[in-house]
Amino acid sequence: MLTHIFHLHALSALHVGAGQALGVVDLPVARARATNLPLVPGSALKGVLRDEFAGNDWQKTLFGPETIAEGTVAHAGALAFGDAHLLILPVRSLAGISAFVTCPFVLTRYAEDLRRAGTAAADPPPIAEIAEQTALVCDPTCLKARENLLILEDLDLTASPGADAWAAIIAERVHAGNDKWQKMFAQRFAILSNDDLSFLADTATEVRARIRIDDSRGVVQDGALWYEENLPAETLLWGAIAAGPSRDASNLQPEAVMSAFRQALGAERTLQVGGKATIGRGLVRLVL
Repeated sequence: MLTHIFHLHALSALHVGAGQALGVVDLPVARARATNLPLVPGSALKGVLRDEFAGNDWQKTLFGPETIAEGTVAHAGALAFGDAHLLILPVRSLAGISAFVTCPFVLTRYAEDLRRAGTAAADPPPIAEIAEQTALVCDPTCLKARENLLILEDLDLTASPGADAWAAIIAERVHAGNDKWQKMFAQRFAILSNDDLSFLADTATEVRARIRIDDSRGVVQDGALWYEENLPAETLLWGAIAAGPSRDASNLQPEAVMSAFRQALGAERTLQVGGKATIGRGLVRLVL
C-alpha cells in the first residue's frame, strides 16, 4: 500500500469524545489505551472526508458505497485512514503566553511514520532522552521567564538549547510558505521529558463546564450540568492515510488513488471534526 502522512492543526477547541466516563469529566476526549495520549480516531476523519467528496465521481471508489443495495456490488474503499496521534500540545507559559510542547517518545514515533511513508527528505535528527524538569528549546526562544527558567502550567523547567532542527521539520510540514508562523512556532517550541509531557497531556487539556437552562424558571435545569474535555486550539496531530488498488470497476492503482484524493482536497482543507460543531468546536486544518 502507498502511505501518506497528514497533519491536523486545531483552529478551535477540538472534542472527539470517548463517550461518558466515571471520573470528574463527564465527556472526555478519546485517548490511546496504551499511552493515554489524546487522539482523533481515523473513523471520525473518514466520515468528514467522505462528506467533502459529496457529488465527486471518486467518492465511491475512495470511500466505498454509503449503502449496499445488493451484496454483489459491495466493495471496500481504496483508502484506509489511521488515527491521528498527538504531536504538539499547546500549554500555558508564564513567558510567551503559550508553549508548543512534545517529547522524545512522540517524536520517535513521528519520525518512524515519516520514514515508512518515504516523506522524510533526510534522516530526522537523533532524539536523546531528556531528564525530568528539563526542556530543549530553540535559539531564540520567548519562553524563558528568567535566565534558563521555563514555567509551563505547574512545571518549573530548566531550558537547554537543541530543539531547532525538530522545530524546523514540524513547522515546514504544517505551516509551509508561512514564514511568520514558522518563526512564531520555533520561538514557542519545546521538547520535554516523556514523563512531563504525559503529565501535561493528563492535566493541561481544556475542560469546560456546560449547562442547560430551564426556560420556565431561568435557572439551570436539574441535573443539566456537565463537564467536557477538549484539546486546545493550536494542538497538532499526525496520522497516515494508506491507498490500495480500487475495488470497483475503475481499476485504479494505489498511486492513482492517492493522486485523485490529494488533487480533490488540495494541499490543505479546513474541516469540522468531532462533536459540538454548533458551539465552534472542531475546526481544523487538514494538511496533506
